[in-house]
Amino acid sequence: MMRGLSFRSLAFLFLIAFLVWSASFDTCNARRGRHWRHGRGSNSVSLSKKNNKGNSHRKGGHPNHHNGKPKPKPKPKAPSHNKSPPLAPAVPTKPVYDVPPPSHHSSVFNVKDFGAKGNGVSDDTKAFEAAWAAACKVEASIMMVPAESVFLVGPISFSGPYCQANIIFQLDGTVIAPTGSKDWGKGLLWWLDFTKLKGITIQGKGIIDGRGSVWWQDYPYDDPIDDESKLIIPLHNNTLPYKPPTPALRFYGSFNVTVTGITIQNSPQCHLKFDNCIGVVVHDVSVSSPGDSPNTDGIHLQNSKDVLIHTSNLACGDDCVSIQTGCSNVYVHNVNCGPGHGISIGSLGKDNTKACVSNITVRDVMMHNTMNGVRIKTWQGGSGSVQGVLFSNIQVSEVQLPIVIDQFYCDKSTCKNQTSAVALSGITYERVKGTYTVKPVHFACSDSLPCVDVTLSVIELKPVQERYHMYDPYCWQAFGESTTPTHPPIACLQTGKPPSNRPQSSPDACF
Repeated sequence: MMRGLSFRSLAFLFLIAFLVWSASFDTCNARRGRHWRHGRGSNSVSLSKKNNKGNSHRKGGHPNHHNGKPKPKPKPKAPSHNKSPPLAPAVPTKPVYDVPPPSHHSSVFNVKDFGAKGNGVSDDTKAFEAAWAAACKVEASIMMVPAESVFLVGPISFSGPYCQANIIFQLDGTVIAPTGSKDWGKGLLWWLDFTKLKGITIQGKGIIDGRGSVWWQDYPYDDPIDDESKLIIPLHNNTLPYKPPTPALRFYGSFNVTVTGITIQNSPQCHLKFDNCIGVVVHDVSVSSPGDSPNTDGIHLQNSKDVLIHTSNLACGDDCVSIQTGCSNVYVHNVNCGPGHGISIGSLGKDNTKACVSNITVRDVMMHNTMNGVRIKTWQGGSGSVQGVLFSNIQVSEVQLPIVIDQFYCDKSTCKNQTSAVALSGITYERVKGTYTVKPVHFACSDSLPCVDVTLSVIELKPVQERYHMYDPYCWQAFGESTTPTHPPIACLQTGKPPSNRPQSSPDACF
């Protein structure tokens, strides 16, 4: 009996020793990443579990997975000193792809797979709608507009609010707009519209071409014309029975919006518009339209907060950047502007409305051959306020009016005089340098509500042609200080505050 028990015990111990030796052999093989290959079935599952528990000691990377299946015949990889990522890494909030994944990936929706022709003639609107409907259902999906194709697309809305978050619109091809009025209908406020989305990104090296020249001809100049042009060019009075569609690309009611890499050109009116958005980033974008194309703002902001615009080239027929009511925490830097009408806050307060704008920074900007440099424009009769504005390191070249505050803005031949106004305070201009062609500074502030806390520092503006007489700096009801000598001298800026019997804020203030 004892002899039999001893034999079974020895056999059991031998079996345990064999299993321990086998496990050690597997571990060694796993350490040698270049010898390891995918197993099938339960082996790959158990490896995943080991990774998740943190028990794996491999230093080499492992082959990538697609749709839960291993790639066939993976090539050996050199060992790495970094730990391998888990088999199912978390999707980043804002994924960026230099080269988009192939369209057969389950989260990539190529418009050509939904029937788009991409020949520049066939109407691809329905294919874009179908691709979006599919991408909308998948978080962090990619709607791909491939390169080397031209897609004719009519007015379309890529809308939520039931779409998944963090969708990427990968634009590498060219999208063109229809040019016939019958294709647009009446009352449309956009061409390409992205509405009520979270984490939407438009990226790529593609082009959005509004083909707006057909709309610019004989443009209806009873529609808004830039008031400062009265100082430079005569008003026109041509009218048309229609108005062109606007804008080319619009975002409405969206959070965490990114636009990068693309070109937007020849829009019928505004090129890129953000309305009621929070968390906007625009960078490495190009806007291109002729300098005489009417009302073609580059980037238009309205009721939007926490906006960053940088490293972009903006050439258009109106404001390179237009900042309207309801905007706060806007930072614009490293932008080239021109041709165009400069960078403007406003116009604000039209039709006796209340306007609120605060915490605006525009710096490190180059402007060439623009109507204005940095400008604030408001209507008589408005209310509210603009406060906390910094214009810093603005380089101007052949700019007609480099520094402008105009509280008598009017886009018609005449406007009614009114006493109420949008209050302006805390406006700083520093290191504004370069050449002008008409007038260096124009401060026209409200009689009833003067501009206060206007600060000038290191202003160096010279006429393009010294031998010709230019307009001198102009100030009306503007109060503040010059912290350094200016060139030319801006003696018309009144030091300090307005008289105590003058109101310094709007009775209907914003804050």
